[in-house]
This record gives sequence, C-alpha cells and structure tokens, in this order.
Amino acid sequence: MSRHTHNPNLALRLPLSESPLRHRIAEAIVEQIRSGHLHPGDALPSTRTLATELAVARSSVVDAYDELAAAGYVVARSGSGTRVAAGADSAAAVGAASHVPAATAATATARGLRRPPPTWDLTPGQPDTTLISTTDWRRAWRAAAAAPVPTTSAGPGGHTELRLALSGHLRRTRGIVSSPDELIIVPGVASALRALTTAAGLAGRDVAFEEPGYAEARRALRQSGARMRSVVVDTDGLDPSSLWDTDAAVYCTPAHQYPLGARLPVPRRAQLVAEAAESGRLLIEDDYDGEFRYDVSALPAMRSIDGGRDCVAYIGTASKVLTPSLRLAWMLPPSALRDPVAEAVTLSGETACAVTGLAFARFIESGALARHLARASRTYSARRSALVGALRRHYDGVDLSGVEAGLHLVLRLPDGSDDAAIATDLGRRGVTLPSLSSFLADSRGPRGLVCGYARLPETQADGVTALIADVTRRHLA
Repeated sequence: MSRHTHNPNLALRLPLSESPLRHRIAEAIVEQIRSGHLHPGDALPSTRTLATELAVARSSVVDAYDELAAAGYVVARSGSGTRVAAGADSAAAVGAASHVPAATAATATARGLRRPPPTWDLTPGQPDTTLISTTDWRRAWRAAAAAPVPTTSAGPGGHTELRLALSGHLRRTRGIVSSPDELIIVPGVASALRALTTAAGLAGRDVAFEEPGYAEARRALRQSGARMRSVVVDTDGLDPSSLWDTDAAVYCTPAHQYPLGARLPVPRRAQLVAEAAESGRLLIEDDYDGEFRYDVSALPAMRSIDGGRDCVAYIGTASKVLTPSLRLAWMLPPSALRDPVAEAVTLSGETACAVTGLAFARFIESGALARHLARASRTYSARRSALVGALRRHYDGVDLSGVEAGLHLVLRLPDGSDDAAIATDLGRRGVTLPSLSSFLADSRGPRGLVCGYARLPETQADGVTALIADVTRRHLA
C-alpha cells in the first residue's frame, strides 16, 4: 500500500439524519473515499483534530474510526495513525456501508408511506451489540471453528482455555487473583445460583436478598428451596447491620446495586466479608456489570478483599459485556465449596457450549475484549451524559440514582406514585422500560422508572426524555 499524507483541505459534510453521530461521521468519511477525495493509504486526521474541526466530542470520532476499522475501511497501526485501507475505494464504490442502517425510516420514505412513530427500548441490562467489532468477532469464531470438534459436554472440568483467559481478565479488570482451576463456567447466573444453593445446603434456610433486587436471581434461589428474606437497601446499598444471625447467605450486587445503582462503600464490603468469614455465612457477589463505571474510581470486588476467598462466591457474566445470547457466566466459589459446586453443576447438566466458550476465550486472548470494553465504555458514558442532561432539562429538581456505573439509571418518583401505570402508558407510546416497583418483592417501597441507556443514541435522548416527562406529569398531576 502506498503511503500518502493527510489532505489538510479535507472537509467532511455530515449527513442530516437521526442516525447516531458516530454513524454520520463514518458515512461522511466513506463518501470522501467514494468521491475520490481519499485514497487507500491516505492518513486520516487524528481523532482530536477531526473532533475540533467538526465541533463534536472526541469520543464520537473515536467511535466512528472504530466502526470504520471494524468494517475494513481503515487500518490503525501504532506509530502510523489511521489510514484508508486497501480496497476501501472499491467497497465504497459499490455502496458497502460501515454499519447496518436502520431500514424502517428509509424504507417508509422510499415507498411514500407515513413514517412510523419512534420507538425506544430502554430495558436495563441490554448492551449495544453493534459496538462489537465484527472483525474481532468473526476472527474469534473462526479460531473456535478451526479447533477439533468437542467429543464430550464441557462440564466443570472443561473450558480450559476460557478459564485461563478469564483468570487474567478478572485480575486486570476486577483485581481478583485466582487460578483457572478455581473457575467454573455455567450458562447463566441462574445456573450458578442453583448450583450454589445445592452445594451450600441453602434449601430451607434464610438468604438475605436486596430489596428492590434482581427478580431472576430471587426466583432462582427460591425455586431451589432457599427461604428469601428481603433486606431494604439504602443510598449506599445493602447495610451489613440489617443482616440476621439466621441468614445463611447474602445475595448482593455491590458494583452497581440492581436496580437502584448504589456502589457499596468499601467499609461495608469489608464488614460483610469479615462477618461472613467469622460466622461461616456465604456471600454471593453478582458482578453483573462491574466493568462499566464513569468518572469514579474502581472499588475492590468483595472476592478480592482479605478473607473473601473463603466466603465469597463471585459471579460474572458475558451478558452485559457483549451479548446475552452467548449464554456464558462464570463463578469463583469459596475454596471449600469448589468441589461441591462442580458436582452440583455436573448433576444438573447445566453446562455451557464448548465451542462458544472457546470463541469467547479467543476473543479475550486476542485483546478484542479489552478494546471492546474501552470502546463501549466511551459510548455508554456519552449516552449516559446525554440522558442525564436531557432529564435535568425536562425535570425541575430531578431525582436520579445509579448514574456512576452500569448501563442504566433510575428516575425516582414520589412515594405512592403508580409507576407501573406510567411504564404501561409509556409502552403504548413507544418507550419500553420497567417500573421500579416491578423489582420489589413487597408492594411497598420506592417508585420510579428504570432507564437503560446502552442502546439510546445521544441524538435521541432529548426526544425520549420529553415524552417520559410529558407522560409522567400527566399521571402525577
């Protein structure tokens, strides 16, 4: 590939559309390639320079470059910047897009039909799968497909490559030091909880559970025979002083309490671990989206605290990191429970797909997961900021919680509000989100709307917030 210098006269014209800004920047660069203003080998401006020229956030330009790289339009090499890839001109000439376009509006316009009303899915815990590099994704699956065909089910003793990759990932991102042999791979958080209930003999015993809390986890524990005891959380999450001596186990989400979003302070984490280590209580740490935090420092996982190895069952999942469709989760049981948990998983038959596990291992080993987390964190941070800003413009004295981490926040409503009716009304008007009361085991408790922003483009934040504000005010009037 011949090397060219960047044309300082390159002027991008961003298309006028409702597409996310990163898509429009990528489309403008593809148009420059199509028109011949950019050629294979040409260097693109630095992300900082182009952001200044376009008067946009640098993160949007970074995301656009990532999108172009994933589509094969550009290549980025250390020391040589980002350049137009070989063959990019041919791809642009035949109209190959850098992303999958939203077809509904374009199709309706082309056919002369009335444009359908906008819809927004703000369901919490749903990552944006379009942020995954298709190049990295396909490479990982090609590597998995090239391996020998598995001859047996991948039980607790399987997934060797994935357990090795996850051991390094947890050490780098969550400060958890573990050997691959300690990890057990399962097809989901519910599977992990069922195995823990059996291994720890929790059937018929009290399990302290956050209120409000993660309904699927509560259901899995209850169906396994545990006796659920709701513990109301406060603005800092679960309070250790609210536990009873009869609590055989505690389920909590310390990184980002689900759904209120509190980050459990270090003193509470340390107290929970110390008391569990002394009493023999099991701590179940569901770290469902601990990789995502914004403008705050990372807090240590309870498993990484002194004594955590002996009393904390750590659970992580690929659902929020990449996609729920992988059906992959992992757990680090306390040392004494490792073999009983492995036996429970074997007896249950709830094993994860070996090929899927190998593909995910290759995704981690190649550095693709680290790149994806960096890219996704930038995007989610920008979307969170856009939604928070829009909510503050449309609401006087808005009460928000959970904005420091994760993929969702909570718009708090006055006590006694019929948040379920508000959520239902919003659903009829194109906004899908759950009410805060739907996470309660008891009808009494806080009220609000749980708003996931991972799949909400910045350009759409104001529109959806205006609709939420209008519906909410009508119900509260």
